[in-house]
Amino acid sequence: MRAFVLGLCTAMVLVARVADAQMPLPAAKPPDGATLFKQQCAVCHTTNLSEPARQGPPLLKVVGRPAGKVEGFRYSQGLANADFTWDEARLDAWLTNPQAVIPGVVMAYRQGKPETRAAIIAYLKEQH
Repeated sequence: MRAFVLGLCTAMVLVARVADAQMPLPAAKPPDGATLFKQQCAVCHTTNLSEPARQGPPLLKVVGRPAGKVEGFRYSQGLANADFTWDEARLDAWLTNPQAVIPGVVMAYRQGKPETRAAIIAYLKEQH
């Protein structure tokens, strides 16, 4: 009888393990742009014009804004002379490698993960 109970318990454990192995894992939650912005960008940037400027310019309404043109913020020469408007593609290139977009800029941040860049850009688009 003891051997039977032990065998039955072993079989139940194996069935449970097989069932666990076949259950799909929950889908990974996509990165949250607001959280990523706070973690990775808010050290240098705000999205609120009532806060004092930090090391970088405020990013409220950055999508659709001419580069290097926030009133009262002192930009590097390259950004001050930039002749483009921020859009999703330009922001993606900028977050990937700012120096490739405008050589000599001060911003050192680089984000290699496309999904993280996309989430941050989506958040910035909401800031209008």
